Formats: sequence, C-alpha cells, structure tokens
Amino acid sequence: MSTKVYVGNLSFSVTQEKLKELFESFGDIEEAIVISDRFSGRSKGFGFVTFTDKKDADKAIEDMNGKEIDGREIKVNEARPMESRE
Repeated sequence: MSTKVYVGNLSFSVTQEKLKELFESFGDIEEAIVISDRFSGRSKGFGFVTFTDKKDADKAIEDMNGKEIDGREIKVNEARPMESRE
C-alpha cells in the first residue's frame, strides 16, 4: 500500500525533480510533486512524495523531518486528507 508524505517549508527553488532526488534514497517513489500557485506558477513552498511502501515513507519522515535543505528546515510528516473549505 502506498503512503503519501507531506513536505513543507521548502525553498521556492525546489523543483519536482529535486524533491524526488531528496527522497529516492529511502525507497521506490510513485510520485513527487511540488504544489504551485495556479495563477503565477510559483511554488507554494510545499509538496508531496508518494512512496510505494509505508516502511520507506516512515523512514523518510524519521530521517528528513527537521533537516535543512537550501537554508530552510523542512517539515516532513504523513499526509492527511485535505479538509473541506466549507
């Protein structure tokens, strides 16, 4: 079962390719995506990495949470479902 990991406080220069490179040493990745503003196209400073194996995701969370990347301390945890905006 795949597990999605939230990665926050990313530098605005981090691309989807760089995000995948940062996490691929932990295991097989289905998807790495940096969320961007739909109007400007600029990164919103967070993204998601989906691992094929939960154990790999747990290891990535443990090792990467609080790590400094491009001068910013990133926040890494298991992604939660998006809350409705109503």
